[in-house]
Amino acid sequence: MLTVFYILPCSAQGTVSDYRRAKQLKGAVEGKLYDAPIASGWSLDGKELWYEKQTPKGRVFILVNIAQRTKKEIFTLKELLGSLQNKLGHSIGEDALDRAKIKLSGRRLEFEHQGYAWTWDWEHKRLVQKYAIAREDRSTYWGWVPPNREGEGIPSPDGKWTAFIKDSNIFIRPTNDTTTIKQLTFDGRPTEYYSAQIHWSPDNKKIASSKVHPAAVRQLTLVESSPSEQLQPKLHTRDYPKPGDSLTQYYPVIYNLELDTLFITRVQELENQFSISRIAWRQDSRAISFEYNKRGHQQYNVMELAANNGQVRPIITERSDTFIDYSGKRYRFDLRDGKEIIWASERDGWNHLYRLDGQTGEIINQITKGEWVVRRVLHVDQQQKQIIFEGSGRERGQDPYFLQYYSIDFDGNNLRALTHEDGNHTATFNPDFSYFMDMYSRIDTVPRTVLRDRQGTVIMSLESADDSELQQLGLRTPEAFSATGRDGQTDIWGIIVRPSNFQENKSYPIVEYIYAGPHSSFVPKSFAINPNGMQELAELGFIVVQIDGMGTSNRSKRFQDVCWKNLKDAGFADRILWIKAAAEKYTYMDTTRVGIYGTSAGGQSSAGALLFHPEFYKVAVSSCGCHDNRMDKIWWNEQWMGWPVGPEYAACSNIENAANLQGKLMLIVGEIDDNVDPSSTFQFTNALIKAGKDHELIVVPGMGHSSGGTFGENKRRDFFVRHLLGVRPPEWDNY
Repeated sequence: MLTVFYILPCSAQGTVSDYRRAKQLKGAVEGKLYDAPIASGWSLDGKELWYEKQTPKGRVFILVNIAQRTKKEIFTLKELLGSLQNKLGHSIGEDALDRAKIKLSGRRLEFEHQGYAWTWDWEHKRLVQKYAIAREDRSTYWGWVPPNREGEGIPSPDGKWTAFIKDSNIFIRPTNDTTTIKQLTFDGRPTEYYSAQIHWSPDNKKIASSKVHPAAVRQLTLVESSPSEQLQPKLHTRDYPKPGDSLTQYYPVIYNLELDTLFITRVQELENQFSISRIAWRQDSRAISFEYNKRGHQQYNVMELAANNGQVRPIITERSDTFIDYSGKRYRFDLRDGKEIIWASERDGWNHLYRLDGQTGEIINQITKGEWVVRRVLHVDQQQKQIIFEGSGRERGQDPYFLQYYSIDFDGNNLRALTHEDGNHTATFNPDFSYFMDMYSRIDTVPRTVLRDRQGTVIMSLESADDSELQQLGLRTPEAFSATGRDGQTDIWGIIVRPSNFQENKSYPIVEYIYAGPHSSFVPKSFAINPNGMQELAELGFIVVQIDGMGTSNRSKRFQDVCWKNLKDAGFADRILWIKAAAEKYTYMDTTRVGIYGTSAGGQSSAGALLFHPEFYKVAVSSCGCHDNRMDKIWWNEQWMGWPVGPEYAACSNIENAANLQGKLMLIVGEIDDNVDPSSTFQFTNALIKAGKDHELIVVPGMGHSSGGTFGENKRRDFFVRHLLGVRPPEWDNY
């Protein structure tokens, strides 16, 4: 066990001692930030809060009584795990419990472990195994689609009837009678069938489903060369639609049992759909609503199908000249059974909330507005007509990505900042949203945790984190840095990470960690001593940076639109200006030696840096990259690159532009990656070979979507040391 983390002045970089320090860093800092909640939760009545924190004696659980304004330690994690280990007869790691599923009930903590529910009575130190937990048979694979052709019967709300699919058609029967069956539809067949995703109306008199026009689904085939359970390789397949592929089409239907009539939406009403989602009955059973995402993601509709006459009409039609960020910013909440709708939109250039008429879709009022963004709606209180939400960019003088919490009335009045301190806030609300635990920090400032009421008033200070042991290690906290972007006016934000033995009179190569996916922003904002493992890399003798350039999310629509049909841009114009501005301020940053690395979308961008910006970036390590957006999953790539597949796909392709490679490139890929098709990397290396371009390829057997694991990390560090420091890396066994 590491007890001392030595930091010694050293004139060289990339030495054995640097490698040892980098290797030991994670163990040296682990568990050294005290009194910062790690996990938390509320009792069902919202009157008590529990949280877990690290202390010098280990992890402990704290109980807070809201009414009494008290907090006390109730037990240590060691006590709980010790009892659990005695019951099971084997050792258990500290992170074996799923903190997200812990519940507080009276003087007991309820949790799940190894398929069973358990209760821990901390006052009597009594652990009881309760019951086996039923597991939902659902794949976690991104391309999983619920079974449509057949499934279990769906009972009506009153339990008297059961609807089911048989021979591609809809049938019903009395729930207690399996012999009396009525067929409702007769035109279903294997090539055009009714979906087993059946929805009964609240009044038990109508059934909603969809008529499905199936399309052939592309199969991704992967070969696992070295399976642990057998000698011979294994073949794996996944459903994996790619950009431009045909898609299954869904046409919502209603069968009105009173009228003995089927109503179905027509093809022309839902033409060229990317998806149909959120089919739901109105509470009075008058209609179903559903959402129609037109392929190309430039039109998104909320639709309604009437149950008594089959009329189909759009309630809300959202349009964009570029794209609608349906995967990241979609929000809808129906008020008064759909008579009004709270709706998120970027129609004024920023992501905001609107109150719309549920019949016409017309704006009743814009709820939030300004040059800032709503990030997430947490609660809609229909009685008080108030919304609680996360936002960022509103508090002037702060990092525009810092999360703050707000409440506002449905009519757009009484906007109240529930948090305001200069930091990134994380709130945990009780069930009725009358109180919340607020933990806030910055990348260079340790967390403080308080208890607030619904008005944002601090009613109790809970924790002030202690980083004194981290400071004793001599580590430097990362620095938040901003510079002006390509447009000469927009601030671009990132962080700078320096080695612990940093000396201003030395020259340091720069290594950028990149992830430029348009679906979010990625630079860490909360306190972290080793963000994304960047400190470990810095210890070898680098300045390591991470930046959110244009084309990423959580700023204005204009800021994000840079990515549209242009993923190769990856914000590089802003990144290069940012790094140059940092180097102008800190002259020890050497802009003639710049490396870059990333994974997945970051793998595409890091390799692209040497293809499209070789005048600046000299060395790149790319892990499991999507090197041609036509090779990757349909939903992510058509969202940003558009449909139909046009010449922009080839223009952004690393494969098509392989001959442009300059500098030193390493590619890392897992052989059974079912997130990004590994063939994307193999085709890229094939194109590089044909173009006579030197590079390195690392294929990791048995690995899925990953940066490469420990082996890949070692190869990446050595690659940067060799080509940016000009030093021969030490043998792995020597450190």
